[in-house]
Amino acid sequence: MTTPPHLPPTGLPVEEAVDAVREALASAGAAVLVAPPGAGKTTVVPLRLLGERWLGDQRIIVLEPRRLAARAAAQRMADLLGESLGTTIGYRTRDERVGGASVRVEVVTEGILVRRLQQDPGLEGVGAVVLDEVHERNLVTDLSLGFLTDVRAGLRPDLRVLAMSATVDAARFAELLGAPAGLATVVRSEGRTHPVQVRHLAPGPRDRLDSIAARGVATALDAAGEGDVLVFLPGAADIRRTAARLRVPGALSDTIDVRPLFGALGREEQDLALAPSPPGRRRVVLATDIAESSLTVAGVRAVVDAGLVRVPRLDPLTGMTRLQTEPASVASGDQRAGRAGRLGPGTAIRLWDPSDSSRRPSAPVPEISVADLAGFVLEVAVWGAPLDELPLLDAPPPGAVIQARALLWSLGALDDGDRATARGRAMAELPLHPRLAALALTGAAMDLTWTASVVAAVLEEGDVLRGPPSERPVDLVMRAEVVAGGDHPMADRRTVRLVRRRAEHLCRRLGGRVARLDTDRIAALVAVAYPERLAQANGGGGFRLRGGGGGRVPSGDHLATADWLAVAQLAVGPNGPAVALAVEIDRAEIDRLVGDDAIEVVDLRWDEVRNDLRARTERQAGNLVLASSDGVAAPGPATVALLVEEVRATRGSALRWTPAARTLQGRINFLHRHAPDRWPEVDDAALLAGLETWLAPLLGSASGRDDLERVDVRAALHSMLTPGTHHLLDVLAPTSFAAADGRHVAISYDDGTPRAAARAQWLFGLRVHPTVAAGKVPVVVELLSPAGRPIQITADLPGFWGGSWGAVRKDLAGRYPKHRWPLDPASELPPAPRRRTNGRSS
Repeated sequence: MTTPPHLPPTGLPVEEAVDAVREALASAGAAVLVAPPGAGKTTVVPLRLLGERWLGDQRIIVLEPRRLAARAAAQRMADLLGESLGTTIGYRTRDERVGGASVRVEVVTEGILVRRLQQDPGLEGVGAVVLDEVHERNLVTDLSLGFLTDVRAGLRPDLRVLAMSATVDAARFAELLGAPAGLATVVRSEGRTHPVQVRHLAPGPRDRLDSIAARGVATALDAAGEGDVLVFLPGAADIRRTAARLRVPGALSDTIDVRPLFGALGREEQDLALAPSPPGRRRVVLATDIAESSLTVAGVRAVVDAGLVRVPRLDPLTGMTRLQTEPASVASGDQRAGRAGRLGPGTAIRLWDPSDSSRRPSAPVPEISVADLAGFVLEVAVWGAPLDELPLLDAPPPGAVIQARALLWSLGALDDGDRATARGRAMAELPLHPRLAALALTGAAMDLTWTASVVAAVLEEGDVLRGPPSERPVDLVMRAEVVAGGDHPMADRRTVRLVRRRAEHLCRRLGGRVARLDTDRIAALVAVAYPERLAQANGGGGFRLRGGGGGRVPSGDHLATADWLAVAQLAVGPNGPAVALAVEIDRAEIDRLVGDDAIEVVDLRWDEVRNDLRARTERQAGNLVLASSDGVAAPGPATVALLVEEVRATRGSALRWTPAARTLQGRINFLHRHAPDRWPEVDDAALLAGLETWLAPLLGSASGRDDLERVDVRAALHSMLTPGTHHLLDVLAPTSFAAADGRHVAISYDDGTPRAAARAQWLFGLRVHPTVAAGKVPVVVELLSPAGRPIQITADLPGFWGGSWGAVRKDLAGRYPKHRWPLDPASELPPAPRRRTNGRSS
């Protein structure tokens, strides 16, 4: 076994716990180390494990969630050994690798460890994996824990795993790491901290973060005496604004250096922020939460905490995980404050109202609960274990898993059994979100590697144009041209350089080289990454998206007049969703991309202008309408259903009701009232309620309004009668009764009561009142004068003749003296009907 390099005593608090960690790893194979920030766990513990017998000549991998922390931790370990980086200590990040075969401790970032596990699940040559800052519950750290636990349970029971954190639910981690044999050992290092006085400096309603932070720095400098000040701010933009304010002449003493510290800074600036202050000078370090526990900033006696943190959240407008500013948890606030108490009594200035503390989460929310899971689900598919069998601290939300799988299917990364395809495996190899990995692979296959790398880098790293979002052009091609070497008055040079470096790295990773930017193919590449965001203009700068929803392009933007767009990002605009990044795309390209996914949809609707049923046939891809035509509806169930609905909506007036049909309806309804068990109910309400039963079968070959008007309603009513009742209809509900002279007087049943109207003379000679329903119901007879005016309504003619007829007779005789008005009409025959000759009476 190679003799490890000598590590002299460090005096750091974690040294007291090293033996317990050694024993736990030697016996149980897994352990959880809980130690406060600054205890030395990140740098001391891996070095103290190098001489362990179980390790032999194998390597230790140390996982650091952040690139800046990985490089700083590796450099600190090398310094402790008195060596240069790359000898015993090395590191590897997405874009950089230092160290070769001699390296015994390699510090890596999250994606590197997952790739190593995917390529070599047995981790050949690795004796231990140390997972630092597991309390942050990053998605990839949780995934690494799951993979390592799976490996220890099968392939490598001898692999040691140590989880380390400043604050952690140690029991849960121990239970996971110790499976299936039992719990892993929990080791605690209390550290050495001094009391920290916590003060609050609440911002006013109009205070910007940089202004209140600057006031907090002034207060902290006074409180820190000769020590340095560490300021926690949520992001790089806030750090730059605060630094600019503090560097204004006269804002601070000339002996105070303002040092930003965040991941995207160059190495020299990062080193300046981490290096101790020279004698006679002090530092104000403006850092993100990377300095909360991942990094130790020496010399700090006071902390200024904005109480905010940038956390990954699924952004539905971009379709990927984005960093969102939220209140930091109580646990994070305690860790930040603790940074002021490492050297002696310190001060923490919190830039929020004390009453806000009760509304903060107690601990960081696990990323697996809130982030986009597309990359996570793809990695699990490549790993090969069913998701529900992978040992995880928290199960992912089922809805997020379904959404992730749907996206991966659309990108060609999963097959129908949720297994990783060859394309999916290639996508997982790239340090990109699956959307952008699909874009990059497609570009490489099309000999557009440089173009695809630039577009992927632009979409991954952030906008290269500065200024208010509402004033930035929407065009993605413009941004790609700036990164590829062009110019634009709104270009942010710092971001452009960052994106350019990222594009060059991706291009090398894909086996390409910097070449001419093919702007004509950018739209096709964007459509590969965002197939659901192909967009069609719908007027006034608005666009509807293939997958649903839409967005607007500002009227002054040249893309506002485009017919088709490939949209990469949406944003929240003053009038709803707005298109933030897009590129114009040809209609021919749309057809090629959609391919067999397009379907033909026939939309039947009642055209109010034509007053007829019309069929609109559209070739659709999601919400996109690729072609359309308008024509006559074809017969079929859908047509029948709409015609029936039109009849219902018009309360039956869409049908042609003849007088004969109405008469029959009245006769049947009359009989239904007297014998409901034998005769159907056919009033308007009943007919409308039963349209599907009686009308729909008559419309099998119908295609429009004319077919409705051709429906024989009278025949339809007849068809509702049960066998054996047709002949009774005329018997029980006749359409007329016979007068004494043989003429027929019509009977109506409109209101459910049989009624007739006739001139009084026509009824002379009737001794029996006319009835229906087998003599059970009298016909209500309205007697008319020779001029057709009503003179009497009666349901008892004999009674009328023998009663009030006398008075009526006198009145009629006075008004119509030429007519005969007998004293006893029942005994008088009516006058014979006058014959009609050549259209005239005679």
